[in-house]
Amino acid sequence: MNRTLTLHDPATARHYYDEGMWQADTLYSLLSTHARDRPDGYAVRDSGRRLTWWQLKDWTDSMAAVLYESGLVKGQRVSLWQPNRVEAVVTMLACARNGYICNPSLHLNYAGDEIVGLLDAIRVSALVVEEGYGAATPDVLDEIAGLPSMKRVVRLPTGRTSGDDFPEIMDYGRERPDTDPSPDKPFYLAFTSGTTGKPKGVLHSDNTLLANARDMVRDWNHDKDTVILTLSPLSHHIAWVAASEIMVCGGEMVLNDPPDGMKPLDWIVETGATYVMGVPTHGMDILADQKARGLDRLGKVATFYMAGAPIPPVTAEAFLKQGIKPQNVYGMTENSSHQYTYPDDDPVTICETCGRGGRSYEVKLFAQENRDEEVPIGEVGQIGGKGACLMLGYFDNQTATEESFNRDGWFLSGDLGRLDE
Repeated sequence: MNRTLTLHDPATARHYYDEGMWQADTLYSLLSTHARDRPDGYAVRDSGRRLTWWQLKDWTDSMAAVLYESGLVKGQRVSLWQPNRVEAVVTMLACARNGYICNPSLHLNYAGDEIVGLLDAIRVSALVVEEGYGAATPDVLDEIAGLPSMKRVVRLPTGRTSGDDFPEIMDYGRERPDTDPSPDKPFYLAFTSGTTGKPKGVLHSDNTLLANARDMVRDWNHDKDTVILTLSPLSHHIAWVAASEIMVCGGEMVLNDPPDGMKPLDWIVETGATYVMGVPTHGMDILADQKARGLDRLGKVATFYMAGAPIPPVTAEAFLKQGIKPQNVYGMTENSSHQYTYPDDDPVTICETCGRGGRSYEVKLFAQENRDEEVPIGEVGQIGGKGACLMLGYFDNQTATEESFNRDGWFLSGDLGRLDE
């Protein structure tokens, strides 16, 4: 039974399944398949640990047992407040396994009272936190532990060891609950930026996340040899787009966690990254560092994904000159990286557009003064969309959910755009 109110509609779901955009897999079932088929292949890496698929699954099962022992039931929330470290990925997958809802969006710069307020508002039942991370002081953590909904606070030490609270990889002395096989359960809750008010909680299921990941993997030819390095932190949605793609293609995910003294460029080269994900400023900074060092190539990078802002033509040209395809991407936490360029697009398309996107999301433009009126090709309008990668709604916020859609069910982004032929 699903205890969380969502926009899930059985008729729409049947259509997505019939079209193959939704499938029976969950992130955890994909993890299990890779662990069975390629147990010694690498899955995820930070500055101190590099886990194989078998190790990642085993550790996920151990963490799932800890959360189950703590009394969590399906649909309850688990938050992450930590830097880029593999325990976050383990916990996310444990939530997908057991049917909990993982909230990874607690940023480093949040004040203690903001964290407490957000956790209380979504009634979090477990928190995995690195002690001393940002405002994670002993007093703040004690206050969090005292929240009415809180059942477990798992405290990680600084550095890259898991300490005594987080389970070991092979922790077989605990009861491991049955898995939740539903790919349509809510399992991911990410806060929006909150630039225009209190952050909203965006709900996704396995299928709404994986629909976009399947498009990206297919259209950009990712496979088990792909090494995705996310320059965005794990508190941002781009990082979980990367995680979803890795679960689909079976490659390796590298976190933006270079060892002390190592720059991002060094980490890209060290890890053998083939697909780097970030925003245009990441690309510009890395190109500047490359130029300063006189390097001809960015290691093994074949594609540089950039979202959040247009790619400057000079940046795109600098990547293309060394055989790296820049990928221009547009999307939101609510609909992931739904609009993107393709490997065979020309430089003008890459620099001046965000491409045509994948099959899991349809886009239309609506008049700024009338959200129900579609505007003609070539005119500027508000970007609306619908499809298999769209969120399940805003958690515990009926008003915001209702107001985000027009009369015909198109999700309105608030952004302006123009469609060409």
